[in-house]
Amino acid sequence: MTQRIAFQGALGAYSHEACLKARPNAQPVPCLGFEDVLNAVRNGQADLAMLPVENTTYGRVADIHRLLPESGLHIIDEEFVRVRISLMANRGQTLEQIEHVRAHMVLIPQARAFLDANGITSETAVDSAGAAAEISQTGETGVGALASSVAADIYDMDILAEDIEDQGHNTTRFLLMSPEPDSTRRAEKMLTTFVFEVRNIPAALYKVMGGFATNGINMTKLESYMVGGAFTATRFYADIEGHPEDAAVARALEEMSYFTNMMEVLGVYPAAQGRN
Repeated sequence: MTQRIAFQGALGAYSHEACLKARPNAQPVPCLGFEDVLNAVRNGQADLAMLPVENTTYGRVADIHRLLPESGLHIIDEEFVRVRISLMANRGQTLEQIEHVRAHMVLIPQARAFLDANGITSETAVDSAGAAAEISQTGETGVGALASSVAADIYDMDILAEDIEDQGHNTTRFLLMSPEPDSTRRAEKMLTTFVFEVRNIPAALYKVMGGFATNGINMTKLESYMVGGAFTATRFYADIEGHPEDAAVARALEEMSYFTNMMEVLGVYPAAQGRN
């Protein structure tokens, strides 16, 4: 049976591209919002969920850190997608004929230099791939969309310009999530993602970090977020290199338990090649 992956956005979104990279043979299930993605898996409409967590230009994706611990799902893989922006339009047009483009509000500033150089105006859309779909359906001329090249293939549009982003490093990290954990795999580099809440005592976070430092564990990500509307209830989201069954990681996690109120592992998974 073909696996189904839920993602936020229309077909052709960068999240869809992440699905194609991670599971090329899976059936994509587009969803309106991030919570809809999680609900699709919980309700059995999809087998896996693909969610963006951070971007090299814009930082972490809002609300994701809050949603992940509450989702009941487990991280089983990560995927990286380089945000390559293509200008696409209905077939038979040239770049010189395009006067206006539509795209998600985050994407337009990333192609500002190209748009200004070509005298093209812009307006925001809820979803970049959705903008491409709408232009394709209406048959508009003189109007283009900024989106992934995947969208051009899906909606039968011509790509009039490729790689028009201002910065060549813009990359989004995605997490592939499943109802069941998969911590039995072993790879040359494993990652463990977890959330924890420190006890409200002096230097609690310092002592937690010390356990990882003294055991030689590389922490690649640490971010804080508040829960329950209380300034004293701060939780942290962390990624470390290693597997919980590694001796050094196990020691660090044990030391951590003395200074935390809670700790929950969200996933144990191989590091993706795109991480390098």
